[in-house]
Amino acid sequence: MSTAAHTDWQHRPAPATPGAWIDRAAEVAAVLATDAAARDRAGATPYDEVQLLKDSGLVTLLGPVEHGGGGQDWPTAYRVIREVAKADGSIGQLLGYHYLWNWAARLVGTREQWEHVEAEAARHRWFFGGAVNPRDNDVVVRDEGETLTFTGRKSFSTGSKVSDVTVLEGVLEGSVGPDNPEGDHVFAIVPSDSAGLTFHDDWDNIGQRLTESGSVTIDEVRVPWSAAAGYVDKSFQRRVYNTLNVPTIQLVFAHFYLGIAAGALETARTYTRTKSRSWLHGGHERAVDEPYVIDTYGDLTAKLWAAEALADRVAEEGWELHQDPDAVTEQARGEHEVRVAAVKARATDVALETANRIFEVTGARSTATAEGLDRFWRNIRTHTLHDPVAYKRREVGRFVLTGELPQPTWYS
Repeated sequence: MSTAAHTDWQHRPAPATPGAWIDRAAEVAAVLATDAAARDRAGATPYDEVQLLKDSGLVTLLGPVEHGGGGQDWPTAYRVIREVAKADGSIGQLLGYHYLWNWAARLVGTREQWEHVEAEAARHRWFFGGAVNPRDNDVVVRDEGETLTFTGRKSFSTGSKVSDVTVLEGVLEGSVGPDNPEGDHVFAIVPSDSAGLTFHDDWDNIGQRLTESGSVTIDEVRVPWSAAAGYVDKSFQRRVYNTLNVPTIQLVFAHFYLGIAAGALETARTYTRTKSRSWLHGGHERAVDEPYVIDTYGDLTAKLWAAEALADRVAEEGWELHQDPDAVTEQARGEHEVRVAAVKARATDVALETANRIFEVTGARSTATAEGLDRFWRNIRTHTLHDPVAYKRREVGRFVLTGELPQPTWYS
């Protein structure tokens, strides 16, 4: 992707409405789409792509207006993620994770902490990475008096190699016990070029190839206690709102799945209209007149539209919780997570089906490597393995049958 694609953004006013931000995302997507398949094959580190997100202002969408941010809400952010993912699933994921990790200070931190982080992030257009996979329990946080040190390894550190700051997560040494089996988790934001952080080039998966999701070694990275999100006098200030991290990021997942699916359908449609040939026994001159082709596009589109509508509705419901963090109850949080689980389950199924079935209506020649249609399925298949979708359906089923609410965790 040519860096020349970025140069005109800096002299344009920032969008001021949700619709204008979504339009800006569509412009970014148009730039990404020009060589998305080629960039996917090359698998190069996406420095230019992240710079595009910065130059266009998309990284500031959730930030405070008074510091140069967009002042928008999560429903708009989800739509922006979806729009970018239509063109490039990897960059859609990176942007979605960036929004979550930027917001993590607000989810977990004190008001003083998150106001500082959000102001600095908007002012400097920080891009966030994260070494926060709680399933890796080998990062130890040691109390050194006035400071903390993080030491260990994380299997995944999505986006950190191309980021300005990285969110670290670990367990406070000595905090695990019979009454606290998970221990006390500590989150802190550090510069990505901090001494002791080593990002490894070991992300070599079949999909989401440009997300820089390789492992990271953390060797005595030191932060002041004041940077430990949500801690006051070395004690974590618990509230239900802290646990909205999982439904928030699960909605991020669902929206970039749906974006990738929409991109697959749009790309396939263009191919069908311009390159596909009708079948010799069908009696039609054009592929677009084949009944099975018409039926398939109608079926996939209807399913996608329904999933998008559900995702948008649940995003609006979630925003109501974000607007009054101190008022969030366990019941409201749990019911929201069930709704998010339903979105995640439907988005997974719809996206996988769409990315698979487009080949039925594009034809054998569409499998050529140069067309790049396979990237949509590879991207969706790779990330939908993040957590088994069967457990999301189970959350919904248990709630419907017994009223049971999902128990909050740091991961899924």
